[in-house]
Amino acid sequence: MDECDYVVVGGGSSGCALAGRLSEQSDQTVALLEAGGMGDSWMIRTPAAGVFTVPTRIANWAFETEPQPGLNGRRGYQPRGRALGGSSAINAMVYVRGHRSDYDGWAALGNPGWSYDDVLPFFKASERNEDFGGEWHGRAGPLSVARSRTDNPFHAIFLQAAREAQFPLCEDFNVPEPEGLGIYQVTQHNGERCSAARAYILPHLGKRPNLCVECGARARRILFEGARAIGVEYLQGPRTHVIRARREVIVSAGALQSPQLLMLSGVGDAETLRGFGIPVVAHLPGVGRNLQDHPDFIFGYEADSLDLLGLSVAGTARLLREIRRYHKTRSGMLASNFAEAGGFLKTRADLAAPDVQLHFVVAMVDDHGRRLRRGHGYSCHVCLLRPHSRGSVKLRNPDPLTPPAIDPNFLGDPRDVEEMVAGFKLTRRLMETPALASRRTRDLFTADVRDDDDIRAILRQRVDTVYHPAGTCRMGNDAAAVVDAALRVRGVQGLRVADASIMPALVAGNTNAPAIMIGEKAAAMIRADARDGSTLRARFPGLSEIKARPPGNSLS
Repeated sequence: MDECDYVVVGGGSSGCALAGRLSEQSDQTVALLEAGGMGDSWMIRTPAAGVFTVPTRIANWAFETEPQPGLNGRRGYQPRGRALGGSSAINAMVYVRGHRSDYDGWAALGNPGWSYDDVLPFFKASERNEDFGGEWHGRAGPLSVARSRTDNPFHAIFLQAAREAQFPLCEDFNVPEPEGLGIYQVTQHNGERCSAARAYILPHLGKRPNLCVECGARARRILFEGARAIGVEYLQGPRTHVIRARREVIVSAGALQSPQLLMLSGVGDAETLRGFGIPVVAHLPGVGRNLQDHPDFIFGYEADSLDLLGLSVAGTARLLREIRRYHKTRSGMLASNFAEAGGFLKTRADLAAPDVQLHFVVAMVDDHGRRLRRGHGYSCHVCLLRPHSRGSVKLRNPDPLTPPAIDPNFLGDPRDVEEMVAGFKLTRRLMETPALASRRTRDLFTADVRDDDDIRAILRQRVDTVYHPAGTCRMGNDAAAVVDAALRVRGVQGLRVADASIMPALVAGNTNAPAIMIGEKAAAMIRADARDGSTLRARFPGLSEIKARPPGNSLS
């Protein structure tokens, strides 16, 4: 397409949901631009293989952060999906929505329509849950959600450890106020990954003539006519193309690249943009600010068990058997999302909601899997759910092919350090239970940690992301907000942002399911606006739709 009704920039979790829903109306044309590939290779479909893409550049932007003062000057790692499906094509597939208070908090910050009761219908509309129904779950949506098919004996060991530590158990993490430990549900169908692309886009390619998907399409900038977005300029191979949008451009490039694209297009802090020689379309100083992410620490242990993934001669023989098993039954070790168990805990009894999340991994994890260790073992992440630190995403230069400058400011607020200390102690209590301690042969990282000062030191040595950046195009009604409650970019027309960047505050949990919900809700709001506009045009025939000029006349 050279022209369509809606152009969606970014084929990640939100963008796929948005484009899939908008294209359900056959009279509306939708173009989806994705910088990566189709996201449907065997490596992505096979859960265990797909998670192995995280330490590589396969379908992964593999960004690095700026040096982090709170982490002894280390640069952190920021893997983000570079394929249709975005990070849902390479993530651990954990299906978690967050806590009721997260969304009620969004609404209380001046965002009507975003309370828990408001967003629950969109979570349910997206979900096809194989195990749970009732008032909290959907059974007919496009996104498959199911229990793990690994049958790993460590599920029972983990649950026994939770009982020994006297932590509550939780079977369903997607009730309004989840608390406790258990086995995660995953976004899988028949033991295969169900990315946002497999749920919302791939089934419709070639069947919906009004849906155009362009892969390998790197957006360079949004084109404006005055203050109205009219299209997108993108690079595909060696050629630069322009696609015009009759109705709207929707940016769904994620919390790191959506603010980058806005700034490259002249939407951001005016002084900064002028410093890069970028013509200013709208002065929005909040673009790129308010970056939030869950700081995460990982306990790691060696263990003599072939039920745990690892590197050994016996493990290789086991893996070959598991490959045959997976080929026949789509179950077993290759169906693993690695982070198979975990949950939500309070570090203090007086807290209104859990403040830490655990991810129990059936393998040794060191430096995001980029450092491999011989043997077998298990790991346990603990992340802080409501960090106080705020970071930023900035331009390095006006070249759209240059990665942005990413500064999560991990542990920048002293309160985060002390709350992580409490989370460390809580998790170690679980790790020291007889059920788990009896299985390990060596403590890899924390054997010499004795007191709170030791904990603070090792946190600064080893904390990094658990892959949940959000907040950089914050929704709100104050001067620092980037979008309003309808996700329309302030100060311009015909432009919205729909992805995790619009979160005013980070949700207490994994961000894939909330990002899909945002795409679902954005599509509903856009369709409602289109219906309202059609009604007005019917009542007032003199009104006409704004048409885009040819690309030669559209540059601001």
